[in-house]
Amino acid sequence: MAFLEVDNITKDFGGLVANNHISFSIDEGEIVGLIGPNGAGKTTLFNCIVGYHKPDSGKVIFRGKDITGLKPHDTNRAGIGRTFQVMKVTTGMTVLENVMVGAFCRVDEREQARKKALALLGFMGIEKIKDFHLNELPVAMQRKVGLARALATNPVLLMLDEVASGLNPKEIEEIVEFMRVINSEKKITLFIIEHIMEMVMKVSQRVIVLDYGEKIAEGLPADIVKNENVIKAYLGEKYAQSH
Repeated sequence: MAFLEVDNITKDFGGLVANNHISFSIDEGEIVGLIGPNGAGKTTLFNCIVGYHKPDSGKVIFRGKDITGLKPHDTNRAGIGRTFQVMKVTTGMTVLENVMVGAFCRVDEREQARKKALALLGFMGIEKIKDFHLNELPVAMQRKVGLARALATNPVLLMLDEVASGLNPKEIEEIVEFMRVINSEKKITLFIIEHIMEMVMKVSQRVIVLDYGEKIAEGLPADIVKNENVIKAYLGEKYAQSH
């Protein structure tokens, strides 16, 4: 049985078909990339999985249970964590308070949430910024805080939506290494939307490609970069030839 199974998902926004009969599965422990042009339906697919949108047809099965149409707080409690393209962090709160918000998904006591948040900030090497407000921090730090808050919910599946967007090459390397660590040490399965090809091809064990709401390819990174449909729809000849 697959860890996550997306079966024939369709989502139509008043005639605009954002996801058209998409099916795939993810095994526990995998790192899977999701790529495609802007408007391909990647974030909509994430939203259908976690419950921000209810699919018009199809099913989402997670750890053997049908979670189709559950609300985000229910899928989160089931073990699915999520970050956003535009970081959903509260600028009026400190870094520590932001991560505590995630911890409250699992614990009721403030002190428990505080200890959990501090431990995660330490794990990520950013405990020194715990008293800063989000608007005082650069983008790379804000993204790490968003990651820490998602991790505080104790996910077994973590879905990352363009977590490397706006980062410089050194910061991207740090994020890649961190993904590998949480995958191997914390045993968290990762599902990643990313436009930075060097990153997604480096970290992913398998890649799924969407275009105009449809799945056009799925396979190993080395095969995806040579796939004619993917080259035409997204990667371009220049990228393909250099790899």
